[in-house]
Amino acid sequence: MELPVIQNSESSDPNPAAIGCMTASTFEPSRRLPPWLKREVPKGNENRFTSGILDELRLETVCENAKCPNRMECYAQKTATFMILGNVCTRPCGFCAVQRGKPEELELDEPARVAEAAFRLGLKHVVITSVTRDDLPDGGGDHFYQCVIAVREKTGATVEVLTPDFIRHKHGLDRVIESAPEVFNHNMETVPRLYRKVRGPKSEYNWTLELLSYIKRKNPSIKTKSGLMLGLGETRDELMDCLADLRSHDCDFLTLGQYLQPGPKYLPVERYVPPEEFEELRLLAKGMGFKKVASGPFVRSSYHAKEMADA
Repeated sequence: MELPVIQNSESSDPNPAAIGCMTASTFEPSRRLPPWLKREVPKGNENRFTSGILDELRLETVCENAKCPNRMECYAQKTATFMILGNVCTRPCGFCAVQRGKPEELELDEPARVAEAAFRLGLKHVVITSVTRDDLPDGGGDHFYQCVIAVREKTGATVEVLTPDFIRHKHGLDRVIESAPEVFNHNMETVPRLYRKVRGPKSEYNWTLELLSYIKRKNPSIKTKSGLMLGLGETRDELMDCLADLRSHDCDFLTLGQYLQPGPKYLPVERYVPPEEFEELRLLAKGMGFKKVASGPFVRSSYHAKEMADA
């Protein structure tokens, strides 16, 4: 069995003047995965060790629920991205494999279980994400707060949150900011023209930008982070405009990765972006002022998150 190859996202920068130009056109989708999206399955028992802890503590991960292709690599390194607030989302995003529908009640002991898992795994940097919970009065903001505090008290680790947009729950956003995570991530996901198609009718491009700058105004010490999936039909000009918008709202860290269709009912892949283009985009983004950029076909929001947070 083969899995996708992760490209090196932090190689030394060549001369930016030598960077070639990519076309802005959209390519026809490929019916077969290109060769750079394959790799060998990691060997060893660490994968099973991580899965065992998660099962024992009844914890969800975005690795499993979103069918992340990096799951086996990350589990083998005894790390995972915890997904709180249940495993049912209230948003019908066109790209995401997490099930949607009516969520269950919150589990009030979940913060303690997340902290215990982080402790047993020996994590020094803990990433916590969630489904979107539009049904909750605060969008789940206080639950995020409780998880961050529990992890910090149990492990002393740095914490990164990857949150929904809290578009109708700004007081919930305030509560997450109050927990002072070292990194606050909220993904842009795609360009404005595709925003509603990809993220659904409740999402707003301008609010994503406002959320990131709002975090900085409330607590300038928090590093902000965002990411986009490529291959959904965006053009080069649209992508560069998005990156400029993120920098104008003081976004520190950036991730760029290839969108992969998790199943037949989800949005199709319009283009597989080759590794050399991801590297070119990394250099361009670094030149725009992002402190750290991870860019590669299988880069995801929390892939090698500790290395980025240490910048």
